[in-house]
Amino acid sequence: MYIHIPFCKRKCPYCDFFSVTSTDCFDEYTDRLCERIALSGQKYQRRADTVYFGGGTPSFIGAERLCRILRSVKESFKADAHEITLEVNPEKKDLDFEMLRAEGFDRISIGLQSANDNELEKLGRLHSVKDAVECISRAKRAGFDNISLDLMIATPGQTMDSLRRSIEFCAEHGATHISAYILKLEQGTRYYKQRHELMLPDDDIQADMYLGAVSELSKYGYKQYEISNFAKDGFKGRHNLKYWHDEEYSGFGPSAHSFIDGRRFYFGRSFEDFYNGRIIDDGTGGDTEEYIMLGARLSEGITNTSFQKRFGTDIPQIYINNAMKLNNTGLIIADNSSFRLTERGFLLSNLIIAKILER
Repeated sequence: MYIHIPFCKRKCPYCDFFSVTSTDCFDEYTDRLCERIALSGQKYQRRADTVYFGGGTPSFIGAERLCRILRSVKESFKADAHEITLEVNPEKKDLDFEMLRAEGFDRISIGLQSANDNELEKLGRLHSVKDAVECISRAKRAGFDNISLDLMIATPGQTMDSLRRSIEFCAEHGATHISAYILKLEQGTRYYKQRHELMLPDDDIQADMYLGAVSELSKYGYKQYEISNFAKDGFKGRHNLKYWHDEEYSGFGPSAHSFIDGRRFYFGRSFEDFYNGRIIDDGTGGDTEEYIMLGARLSEGITNTSFQKRFGTDIPQIYINNAMKLNNTGLIIADNSSFRLTERGFLLSNLIIAKILER
């Protein structure tokens, strides 16, 4: 289950997620969210096994409201969750981690982005490196031993040396999981409008920085399991794995997506749409092509064993043949029963997956 908390103290210049800076509707939103969760629980009669609070900045609305929402999830979806994640920004210094841990939150995802103050300033972040250290320490003292840190790659002013320092920071402070994303300029964001002034690294340098990050993370014991995700043993993100394994999920909040009973749908991108339950149908999902498109993002790739478990048959031979034709590129490793992208292949994943799915 995904819970969208669409509030931020300030909008980051690279973010295109639905969020607002208003603070006068926290309680109303919490009420409406709990109501919508209860209605959906009655309708679908499902059991939630992972819960993820994303945003926006979920920590912005405070621990009491977050705990109330989680209680609604537990009641409505009989949650026996093995992973309950909360996204946190380090500048929120009054967040009650002890209350959150006592309610059942067991994983914290902190929006670090960089461990260099000058890069944080250019990214429009409100926290300092010192704030991040304090946030991690407070979470650990409250009993959180599963802490994920976000990093951004190829940002304004970043160098390979400064990226190495950020990775070293994550390791030194005991992160169990790291999400490392190449900065993408999304239309409608402030960065997109300023794209000609940002002096970002070109595609070749971005690729070198990504591959350098993969290598550096490996030195510290972070194993890559998805294009942008790395974990210590036993700490892969279970929630996101459900997306990449093309399994069912339910989303709540403006613009939140769901995949249930073979259908994909989402709430409109406004409070009014969400409050009124305006659902936009996004068609069917879960077919073989979609399964391959999502699963190829994983380091494990696609195997006959996993494919048989899902569809009761081997991977279609045409896809195996297409993958094996790319074996000499260094971008994929394929045989008669499986294929997986290499680290370099991940940089061209959309192109390679399209080639595999050609008929």
